[in-house]
Amino acid sequence: MTAASTSLLRWRVATAAIAALLVALAAGLVAQHLRHGWPFSLHHGYGRVAADPHAAHRAAAAAPTDAARRVAVRLDPGGAESIGVTVATARREEVGHPFRVTATVAPDETRVSHVHTRVAGWIQRLDINVTGQRVRAGQTLATIFSQELLASQNELLSVLRAQRAGASPALASAQQSLLEGARSRLRVLGMTDAEVAAVERSGAARRDVAVLAPRDGVVLHRGVSAGAAVDPSTELVTVADLSRVWVFLEVPEAEIPNVAVGTPFTLSLPAAGDAPREAAVEFLAPTLTEQTRTLRARASLPNPDGTLRPGTYGTAEIRAGARQALVVPRDAVVDTGVSQHVFVVTGPDTYEPRAVTLGSRLGDRVEVREGLAEGERVVASGVFLLDSESRLRASGGAGTGHAGHGGGAHGTPTPAPPRTEQSAPQGHGGHQGHEGHGG
Repeated sequence: MTAASTSLLRWRVATAAIAALLVALAAGLVAQHLRHGWPFSLHHGYGRVAADPHAAHRAAAAAPTDAARRVAVRLDPGGAESIGVTVATARREEVGHPFRVTATVAPDETRVSHVHTRVAGWIQRLDINVTGQRVRAGQTLATIFSQELLASQNELLSVLRAQRAGASPALASAQQSLLEGARSRLRVLGMTDAEVAAVERSGAARRDVAVLAPRDGVVLHRGVSAGAAVDPSTELVTVADLSRVWVFLEVPEAEIPNVAVGTPFTLSLPAAGDAPREAAVEFLAPTLTEQTRTLRARASLPNPDGTLRPGTYGTAEIRAGARQALVVPRDAVVDTGVSQHVFVVTGPDTYEPRAVTLGSRLGDRVEVREGLAEGERVVASGVFLLDSESRLRASGGAGTGHAGHGGGAHGTPTPAPPRTEQSAPQGHGGHQGHEGHGG
C-alpha cells in the first residue's frame, strides 16, 4: 500500500468518527428537549410550578399578616404561674433621657485677636519669644520700621511747624485742616493718639513704631521673626483670652431631637483634674459634620485658673428636658420588628394583645406614647410564651403545653391529639411547634 492510499484511509476513518460523534450529540440534545430537561429545553420555565407567577409573592405577603394575628388568652392562676407571668401597672413618671457624647475644649472665638500691621515694613524687634507667652493689653509685641509711617510723621511735623510759624487768617484754616488730616492718616496707619501726641511734643519722627497687644491673653501663634519683612496681610501673632472657653459637644444624629438651646449637661474632663462641671447648651450648629454625622453643640465655661486647656478631650452627659411620660417595663413589649404590642389584663385571668407606639427607651423601662392608659395592667414577664400561645390560637390551634397546664380557652387542660402522619396539619409539617415561639 502506498503512502497516499494510507493517508486517504486515515482521513476517511477520522471523518467517520467525527460524523458519529455529531450524530450522538444531536440525539442527546433531542432527548433532553423531549424530557424538558436542563439546559437546552425550549419549555424551561413554563411548567406547572410557573403556571401562576404571582402565587409565591402572594404567599409571602400573606404570611406576615397571618403571623401577626393574635387573640386574647385566658389562663388560670396555675397556668400563668407555670410560665412565669407577672403583671405591672402602666404609670406616669417624670423621665429624662441622659446620653453621653464626646466633648472638646476650644478657645472662645469672640476672645481671639489676630494682630496685623497696617503698613509694609520690617520687624526690628520681636518681644514675643515663645508661643504660649502671656501678654497684657497695651504691651509691646514688636517694633516695626516703615518708610510710609516715617514719611507720614514728617508730613505732620512740617504742617505743625508751618502753623507755629504763623500765617494769615486765610491760610490758618487751611493749615489746621492739613494738620488734622496728617494726624488722621497716622491713626489709620496704626499709631495711637498717645504716640501721635508724643511725636508732636518731641518734634521728631519715630523711626520704629510699636505694635501693641489688643487684649490680655495667651499667644497662640507667632507668625514672624525679628528682621522679617511684613505687610498688612502678614499675621504677626494670635492672642486669645482663655479666661472663658468654649466646649463643643458632638451629638449623634439619632439624638438631635433631644437637644435644644438650654439643655443641661455635665462635663467631665479627666485631663483638667477637677470635678465635673455643670453647663447648658448655648448654640446648635445649622449643619451636620459630614465625616462623623454629628451635630455640633456649643457651650461656654469660665476658666479663670486656666485648667480648661483648648484641645482637651472629655465626655458630656446630656440630660434631655424632664417631662411626664407613661412607662412600662421594657420586657413587657413584644417587638416583631414591624410593630410593637403588649398584653393587657382585661379581665380575670384574661390577657389581650394590644398594639402600642413607643417613645424613648429609659433603661429597664420604655415610654408608651399611644395604645395604653395610665393604671392599666400589662404582662411584665412570661410575655413571649404568652405571645406564642396567642398566635397559635389565632391560627386555629388548640393550645400548647407551654400555655401552662391550663391552655384551653377557659383555663382547662386540652389534651393534644396523638401525633400521626394523618393528623399532621397540611402545609405545616414538622414546623408547627416552631410557629408558636415566633415573634
